[in-house]
Amino acid sequence: MAKFKLHTPETAPEGSREFIAGVNKKMGFVPSLYAVLAENPAALNGYLAVAEAVGKSGLTGLEQQIVLITASVVNECHFCVAAHSAMSEGEGLDMAIIAAIREDRPIDDTRLEALRVFTKKVVVDRGFVSDCDVDTFLKAGWTQSAVLAVILAIALKTISNYTNHVAETPLNEAFQGHAWTPVKSN
Repeated sequence: MAKFKLHTPETAPEGSREFIAGVNKKMGFVPSLYAVLAENPAALNGYLAVAEAVGKSGLTGLEQQIVLITASVVNECHFCVAAHSAMSEGEGLDMAIIAAIREDRPIDDTRLEALRVFTKKVVVDRGFVSDCDVDTFLKAGWTQSAVLAVILAIALKTISNYTNHVAETPLNEAFQGHAWTPVKSN
């Protein structure tokens, strides 16, 4: 088992310390993903910059969470599925939609289901989606800008999902109520 240091405001390298101290003050704890990423300030700051860009991508908060959780489910990231589920609940998002994504079930809303399906296809096919996949997404009411927003959000989850896999990032107590285990298909 790879043991990655979970940095605190006291142990974080200089380039990560201010952010780690700020998130600790704001949330009352340091999410383990941030604690791991703090080891490399460029990695932490890169992740935060992409996260900020996702927030400005044109997707609503719910739409962002659909993409982020879907990518994390496909990538089997226990930490991100739990953390984003907790954030979704805290933001008052529709938890029936979040539950469907966590269980890899269709969403009742056809436009949002198109977002979930397209995101899943992009992740599974590593971006090599067909023209038909893109056309189906666009016909569901999405735009080419949304296609790029999905790719941006998947890039964010690639950083965090892969970090969590390599570091075996432990789930914070604050996210335990949303713990998630991948459903293995036969």
